[in-house]
Amino acid sequence: MQDDRSVLPDSDPLGLFAAWFAEARESEPNDANAMALATATPDGAPSVRMVLLKEFGPEGFTFYTNAHSRKGGEILTNPRAALLFHWKSLRRQVRIEGPLSEVSHEQADAYFHSRAFVSQIGSAASDQSRPLDSRATYIARVEALESACRGGEVARPPYWTGFTLAPEQIEFWLDRPNRLHDRRRFTRAGDEWASTLLYP
Repeated sequence: MQDDRSVLPDSDPLGLFAAWFAEARESEPNDANAMALATATPDGAPSVRMVLLKEFGPEGFTFYTNAHSRKGGEILTNPRAALLFHWKSLRRQVRIEGPLSEVSHEQADAYFHSRAFVSQIGSAASDQSRPLDSRATYIARVEALESACRGGEVARPPYWTGFTLAPEQIEFWLDRPNRLHDRRRFTRAGDEWASTLLYP
């Protein structure tokens, strides 16, 4: 039987996340930075999808998207969200909750133009989440934009942007034998973090 000492430390959740994320990048076969992003409408109807974490630090966790998409619309009208990382190779998960804020135009420009040319084209040509009559229509738009931008820069659409989630709660879950898992929740109060173990 496991003893009462958790392997999860009781301070510095951002440092613990950084350590776990570094391990996941070594062990996960695909996209260690993939995370489920849960948003909701103003009246509380939820939706969830996978996105990619692109930056993280003391200010929060940043991802990029089309603000005209369903998730973008929900974020703009109800700027709170939850994230979930599930690293199956490590048998760990991390849940993060908090408010969202939009990145600066300069930050969005810098990330957009760091992407592969084809990825920039694909994003600029897409009316994300809108009805599409056929895939051929989308491919034709991609090809037309690629031809127009060949040898030049792809302009970042003004609605293609990023959001940073400022964590108010972070919960770490670690698999243990016989479902006697370890869970620790960190709650932010100003610049300080308090933590508590949770029953699995």
